[in-house]
Amino acid sequence: MKKIVINGGRPLKGEITISGAKNSVVALIPAIILSDDVVILDCVPDISDVASLVDIMEIMGASVKRYDDVLEIDPRGVQNKPMPYGKINSLRASYYFYGSLLGRFGEATVGLPGGCDLGPRPIDLHLKAFEAMGAKTTYEGDNMNLSTNGSRLQGAHIYMDTVSVGATINTMLAAVKAQGRTVIENAAREPEIIDVATLLNNMGAHIRGAGTDMITIDGVESLHGTRHQVIPDRIEAGTYIAMAAAVGQGIRINNVLYEHLEGFIAKLEEMGVHMTVSEDSIYVEEQTNLKAVNIKTAPYPGFATDLQQPITPLLLKAEGRGTLIDTIYEKRVNHVFELAKMNADISTTNDHIFYKGGNPLHGASVRATDLRAGAALVIAGLMAEGRTEITSVEFILRGYSNIIEKLRNLGADIELIED
Repeated sequence: MKKIVINGGRPLKGEITISGAKNSVVALIPAIILSDDVVILDCVPDISDVASLVDIMEIMGASVKRYDDVLEIDPRGVQNKPMPYGKINSLRASYYFYGSLLGRFGEATVGLPGGCDLGPRPIDLHLKAFEAMGAKTTYEGDNMNLSTNGSRLQGAHIYMDTVSVGATINTMLAAVKAQGRTVIENAAREPEIIDVATLLNNMGAHIRGAGTDMITIDGVESLHGTRHQVIPDRIEAGTYIAMAAAVGQGIRINNVLYEHLEGFIAKLEEMGVHMTVSEDSIYVEEQTNLKAVNIKTAPYPGFATDLQQPITPLLLKAEGRGTLIDTIYEKRVNHVFELAKMNADISTTNDHIFYKGGNPLHGASVRATDLRAGAALVIAGLMAEGRTEITSVEFILRGYSNIIEKLRNLGADIELIED
């Protein structure tokens, strides 16, 4: 067991560099299974989800080399065999193996995915797409079996009943080697989808329309190796921007793509946060006189659900009352109860979050209930007077690369302790 200990109330300053996108790389690694040669990824974040995916790839027979932030994967030795349940159950993004294995072998046996408990996140849309392309689904215990019974997947016209990043990417993975054309309507538009499509196209796929609500994929016989740079992590960037506004005395966030954060930054500007946006960085000034705002999450390019929790501690510094409504994951409210332990004036009713800013936060013993809730507690711990201990930090380490080192470089009194 590990815990993070923070002695808060210290102003921070300096620079911080954003790592590659967690929500991209967890799809890019399974996508490499579709290649007939070596694929190299640059700017790979040092997070536990990547370590788990690498372990799974090696168990399947891939050869993997890692040096600094570079990941080199040779998938030619991959064999179609059941995924290790413990590894699969540890991360939600394991479902991307469905599409890549179906695309390469025409079948897949995979344990049901795990990850953070944010309420129902059904994979019905994924299965509907696979079945439209000719795959059949059966269940054996904790495993799900997908198979085309020896046939090649067939292109299909697929309408997503709801906008889903995971289902959009998984359908692309399955479709790139399918026979004929696949059209995805009501597709998600997130930057991570464009990143995955860029990798696949660089491998020889024919994908058009990524980043719009209609994606067209013309199937190909084979894909080749390539080198690809992972886009910056917009959620990590938003987390540190919120942190900088909450406790910073001038912090520059490097390796940021502003266009990926427009909805988030617009809300910060409404609060009165002063920032200077440059080509690939954002400088956040020391803040005063922030005002409360109401936030409702929405699919991209709206306010990202993954930034709902990290912005909450900053809201507690603002004057006035406001609400937070998460329309993507309605049950994403567990951080509220932990922040209340730190003297926050915050509550939840019918999955809506209500807060009043202005109460000084006090250090406390709290628990990270999921990845982004953990990030919120780290920011709150930096803001609070006294000592904060955060347990269940394995969630945080799933998605924030070198978080302890990055915050220490800004002047934070923070350490990761083996309990």
